[in-house]
Amino acid sequence: MKSSVALFGQAEKGVFDKPYFLKTLDQLMDFLGQAPEDSLGLGFAIQALMYERPLIFFRVEEEGFSIEDYYSGFKKLAQKEHIGQIDALCLPGVGDTEILEKAEPLCHIHKSVIILTEKDFYDFLTTKH
Repeated sequence: MKSSVALFGQAEKGVFDKPYFLKTLDQLMDFLGQAPEDSLGLGFAIQALMYERPLIFFRVEEEGFSIEDYYSGFKKLAQKEHIGQIDALCLPGVGDTEILEKAEPLCHIHKSVIILTEKDFYDFLTTKH
């Protein structure tokens, strides 16, 4: 079985604080619906599924700003025995140093990478620490 991509993003429906284990575009639409305007998460989710990567999607209220939604999801992902292996942690809309620092231990646990947009990476690099 292929390793999963964990992704945090906005969606029109679905429960917060719940991991959605998805393998098809139909599941994505059924559980999460359409992407809100200016949201990137579901677009990345579609790409992962098109490349036949299992997806663990966490719905957040606002990409990059709903800190508690991210932290709750990170705690669940840290339980590797329940989640399985994750190759990548995709955080579109997140340039916040605090959120990215909390994500770092997950990358060590799963030996995974973080996927950001160019804009988010720039925000991270130019933010005063």
